[in-house]
Amino acid sequence: MTTESHNSNDTRITYDIQDYICLIGLNRVDKRNAFDSHMIKQLSDALTQYENDANLRCALIFAHGEHFTAGLDLMELQDKWDKGAFEFAADEIDPWGIGGQLRSKPVVVAVQGTCFTAGIELMLNSDVVIASDNCNFAQMEVQRGIMPFGGATVRFVAAAGWQKAMPYLLTGKAFDAQTADRLNLVSEVVANGEEYEHALTIAQEICKAAPLGVQGLLSSAQDASRNGAAAALANIHSYLPPLFHSEDAKEGAMAMVERREADFRGR
Repeated sequence: MTTESHNSNDTRITYDIQDYICLIGLNRVDKRNAFDSHMIKQLSDALTQYENDANLRCALIFAHGEHFTAGLDLMELQDKWDKGAFEFAADEIDPWGIGGQLRSKPVVVAVQGTCFTAGIELMLNSDVVIASDNCNFAQMEVQRGIMPFGGATVRFVAAAGWQKAMPYLLTGKAFDAQTADRLNLVSEVVANGEEYEHALTIAQEICKAAPLGVQGLLSSAQDASRNGAAAALANIHSYLPPLFHSEDAKEGAMAMVERREADFRGR
């Protein structure tokens, strides 16, 4: 196992590499990991670095401290709404998937403690979410004089259904991990303290799969989510020629014949 660390003492986002996995940590513990403009920029930078590193196959976003995030630092962001705090260039990854470059590789999230507003929307823009059973969620923007703008108006409703989502979106009231599971906002709920290791195990399992196949699958699912089922179905066969002619496809077939675990190289 190889591990690299790219951290500094004042960073709000930690960035480490463990084999094929990029470990991205929310690290503003004294503010319950609330997102200010600097933290938003650093998270975008980390995800963009992950996207551009051909050796990395999965990212795991987690939080240092007891809480995932208290949401947005509204006081710090107050004079930055119209100054680009939530704008991302075409070659940057928007952590909330509203603008910027569309992410092509999977993201797993481990959540514990408080997870408010932007934290829920970060989860909803990921692919696998493992939540501690001590989580406390709230999409409370309407209680702060604003509205969700990181995707909850679309993705929360899509996940939970209109009638299940609206009581929480329209009131901003809190809900627990079991409710989040019932609303289809998380993949799985585990005992407090087990969320990181469980999420890491899933990230490791993803890394054992063929990278090109994973990216094709993710792209097709994103196509359906963004453009509808008909458009995604019409586009599915376009993924097949490069996959069928890849080295990984040959390796997958040989591994099946030889009854061994495949060693995929992403080629």
